[in-house]
Amino acid sequence: MPLTFNIRHLENKEELHLEGEMPTEDLELDLHDEMIRPGPEVSYALEVQRLEGGALVQGSVRLPMEYTCVRCLKKFKRPLELESWTVHLPLTGEDAVPVTNDLVNLTPYLREDTLLALPQHPLCEAECRGLKIPAHLKEPEPAKKASAWDQLDKLKLKN
Repeated sequence: MPLTFNIRHLENKEELHLEGEMPTEDLELDLHDEMIRPGPEVSYALEVQRLEGGALVQGSVRLPMEYTCVRCLKKFKRPLELESWTVHLPLTGEDAVPVTNDLVNLTPYLREDTLLALPQHPLCEAECRGLKIPAHLKEPEPAKKASAWDQLDKLKLKN
């Protein structure tokens, strides 16, 4: 079930509080990245305020995530947190959001901001050194190549 609020509930109140959890499938993230796997539920705590010709939604959103480090391939968990998530929804004019049976769907806006907050290359630690290469696979260090300047440095010029 998508994350929605009823605009009629804002007519009598200054604020509307939305708090709860929704299945991650409802976000329809369509992640095609093997390194990023969302948890089962998104938790949210939001406040909706009626503004002149629109609504302002503010609050926090938290989604447990499991990642695979792109350097060392170790799996790790780290929640995706949108601490001060804010979206302005125009209810009138050309840019008005669709209202169906007095319900405004917040899911598309939450999906977009969630996708933008995901790391492109998840790392278990910023200093992750990656996979350790076995000694038998390491390339030997090349011998120090003589510089063309070495011979010129030996040259002694008389004044």
